[in-house]
Amino acid sequence: MVDDHPIIIEGYQNTLMATKKENQTLVIDTANTCDAANILMQRASKERPYDVCFFDISLPASEDGQITSGEDLAKISRTILPNAKVIILTMFNESYRIHSIVKEINPDGFLIKSDLTSSELAEAFQHILVDPPYYSSTVSNFLNKSVINDIYVDEINRKILHLLSKGIKTRSLTEYINLSMSAIEKRKKQLKILFSIADGKDETLIQEARNKGFL
Repeated sequence: MVDDHPIIIEGYQNTLMATKKENQTLVIDTANTCDAANILMQRASKERPYDVCFFDISLPASEDGQITSGEDLAKISRTILPNAKVIILTMFNESYRIHSIVKEINPDGFLIKSDLTSSELAEAFQHILVDPPYYSSTVSNFLNKSVINDIYVDEINRKILHLLSKGIKTRSLTEYINLSMSAIEKRKKQLKILFSIADGKDETLIQEARNKGFL
């Protein structure tokens, strides 16, 4: 379980331990940062793979800046823990962000914290073990609606947004991303079109990306 708020993880743990079935044994590792979570997953992949991974989306980035969110961690888990069920729990309830996460990760469970009760968490957990996926009501409602302006931001574009939000200048982005300056500029231009940035400013792009839950 990965969340940057220990009290939330404690609540998840208590709920699952209190509602587990008699034939189930739960061993739960926890992490509060991307680096700590990555270390646990890498170790588990070589020793005893996890059956289920819970990821919050908004997390402190790794020290090297390569892992910026729970979304990145979920992608890593898909590669090194291919049999693990991936459950996303997040405060983000914006349709653009939800669609992006579903496209990128296709999670076995997707729960919005504002929807969540202890009984729903317990129900979702048992359902996902047997017959995934399980999506909370907000997620299901968004996915059932046709979204006209469906913004899709890939991994490289999210990294560009993250670096810009940290104050990295465009001219320095090639130090962090293996692309030419012209390719990076082209991606920035596409991002500004996607987010309807009329004034062309990076600051406005970052603010709009943050408003829509991409940062």
